[in-house]
Amino acid sequence: MKIDEEKCVECQLCMAYCPVGAIKSSDEDVYVDQESCVECAVCLKSGVCPQEAFYQPPLEWPRILRSQFSDPLVAHPVTGIMGRGTAEMKTNDVTGRFREGEVGFAIEMGRPGISTSLIDVEKVAMALVGKVDFEALNPVTVLLDKGTGRFKDPRVRGVRALSAIIECKTTEDRGLEVLNILKEVSEKIDTVFSLCVINRCQGHKVPFKTRMEEAGYTPRINGKTNVGLGRPLA
Repeated sequence: MKIDEEKCVECQLCMAYCPVGAIKSSDEDVYVDQESCVECAVCLKSGVCPQEAFYQPPLEWPRILRSQFSDPLVAHPVTGIMGRGTAEMKTNDVTGRFREGEVGFAIEMGRPGISTSLIDVEKVAMALVGKVDFEALNPVTVLLDKGTGRFKDPRVRGVRALSAIIECKTTEDRGLEVLNILKEVSEKIDTVFSLCVINRCQGHKVPFKTRMEEAGYTPRINGKTNVGLGRPLA
């Protein structure tokens, strides 16, 4: 995103609207710091500028990734839906991608106000290689070399986004090993780290939850339970 200097009257009304603080001022003008900007388009879509000075230049690769990961109204070309993850991560209603005996993980880095560099996402992916199956339709996965966890295009590492989510799964028997890896790598990244764990119920119990608690992990009490009304295929 950029500001038309000829239209801008330096009222600074827009500065409070940027979720990552990328709109800055100097003695000469108000401008968008291109390194910090995640192309979420909040400044433009808010309509806060009385002069309509904001404009969106064409986004080329890899900068267009900033918009795909940060603008909630942009459908990702891989998933076909708006957002940073896949439609089934929280529901399991159609594909049944998480079967009994499996554990799924949604690893989110970044948040509005903080954002993340995709180089931190790469660090986590590299730590997980060989331990998990990455979700094929996830926007992060399509950028990765699954054999190494590195981005196929090294320019992607410099991209900033509001947040990015790694989606993957493994067996219940390897779940604690993955949790330990994630705990270790979370201390090596420079942003917020959030983790969602998915496990199919057996009766009225969540099998992996018991294993987590016995290993010293404390799941939050506000977890979600899907009742399966979508009749998953698996």
